[in-house]
Amino acid sequence: MIGKAGGSSSFICPISSLPLTPRHNSCFEREIPPTRTKWHNSELEGVRGITMLENGTTQMRLAAHTLGCKLNYSETTTITKQFADRGFSVVPLGGVAEVVLLNTCSVTENAERECRHLVRRALRNSPDAFVIVTGCYAQLRPEEIASIPGVDLVLGAQEKFRLFEHLTGFEKNHGPKIFATEISDEAEFHAAASPATDGRTRAFLKVQDGCDYSCSFCTIPKARGGSRSAEVQEIVERAVRLSEEGFHEVVLSGVNVGDFGKSTASTFFDLLRALESEPDVTARLRISSIEPNLLTEEIIELVAGSTKFCPHFHIPMQSGSSKILRLMQRRYQPELYRTRIEKAKALLPNAAIGADVIAGFPGETDADFRDSYEFVESLDLSYLHVFTYSERPGTKASEMKDVVPVHVRRERNQMLRILSEKKRRCFYESQLGAEMEVILERGDGLPEGFTNNNVRVRLHHALPVGTELVRVRLEEVLGDVVSSTVVEVLAGRREELLPIL
Repeated sequence: MIGKAGGSSSFICPISSLPLTPRHNSCFEREIPPTRTKWHNSELEGVRGITMLENGTTQMRLAAHTLGCKLNYSETTTITKQFADRGFSVVPLGGVAEVVLLNTCSVTENAERECRHLVRRALRNSPDAFVIVTGCYAQLRPEEIASIPGVDLVLGAQEKFRLFEHLTGFEKNHGPKIFATEISDEAEFHAAASPATDGRTRAFLKVQDGCDYSCSFCTIPKARGGSRSAEVQEIVERAVRLSEEGFHEVVLSGVNVGDFGKSTASTFFDLLRALESEPDVTARLRISSIEPNLLTEEIIELVAGSTKFCPHFHIPMQSGSSKILRLMQRRYQPELYRTRIEKAKALLPNAAIGADVIAGFPGETDADFRDSYEFVESLDLSYLHVFTYSERPGTKASEMKDVVPVHVRRERNQMLRILSEKKRRCFYESQLGAEMEVILERGDGLPEGFTNNNVRVRLHHALPVGTELVRVRLEEVLGDVVSSTVVEVLAGRREELLPIL
């Protein structure tokens, strides 16, 4: 779900004039006149098994970049592996590369502008790179992406996993092409897993895709299709493999994970119970996000009694106003949301509970916002993810009247963000003095990481190279982190561990 961008010279042919050629399974291909010359570094007859450029001395390089959710990251990793299996090395976006892959997001505001910027950035150091754009925005607006100078291939939601079926070489002379399957035809579940961006201590495991809901502000069902998922045993086996590979945490990811099993005659609770009972799943487990109407009492009770699942629920709310929730076509009212929070905190008093909230939805009066704000304020939440409402073409909300002025949306956003910071600090302070396990992230400066209940921790001092899991004492809130002292080093890459000096 991300977007990328590119820049070059002027575009020649209006896309509306392009012919549409029917293809198999409602997939279509469009060809646009090229804006740049043929890639001069190779004469490729095909891409399968290619590991070197034509001079046989340089390994081909892929620069991959992701915008959007954890699900997108896991899918980018799966696609990147297809390149690695064919001999490609992977480099950061902006580095010299023969191929660029951009995985886009439709939730991100200004998706096209972001896409143009990223394509431009990629081509700055690799002007002859073959640029591929895929993801949710590519599914919804393929022609807009194809019009970006420098883009060579646009792949829809289904086609991104069949990338190499659509490539016969990385040549520029045929111009941009679009391959997209009608989203109503999208029925296959594609498994995916990826390390978190902070290294190899956490992994995102895709368990579900698509959504059958019809929220009036959301484009995701059109971008990803209906809800579908893997079999329970397949997910358990993947979680076992990730544990064996040394990951200390696995995040269960999807578009609507609580809807897991709809296509396989099982339930999300069935999956959680199977993961909990599998002894070879040794990584701790985290639910990425779950709708309040799908967060059942039995799920909360399982997490409360679990030795593996993190005491952390991210529960999208969007609004605390009954009127606005109806306009959003959400499947619950504030009362149900409150009961879920109260149940979770009763069984897990130290649990982190987060919420998504949208500010400035059409029809939201000052009184509606006040109701929403006061509702959020009254709940025992740990943090908020606040979004300023922005119109998405093709959604019911984009056609609603009583549009809230942009400056008012931003003012409400700021009020909610301040409330979020107060709640986060209050939650962090309630955890001071506790000793907790922390999975460390890799990065510059002093080590940081998260507790199982989502407290961001920063250590006082450096640790031996390779340290990945520690027990710490939470001591002082410093902005958005809690300064902590290491009590015990629990795990690390043994070949790299050195004594603490």
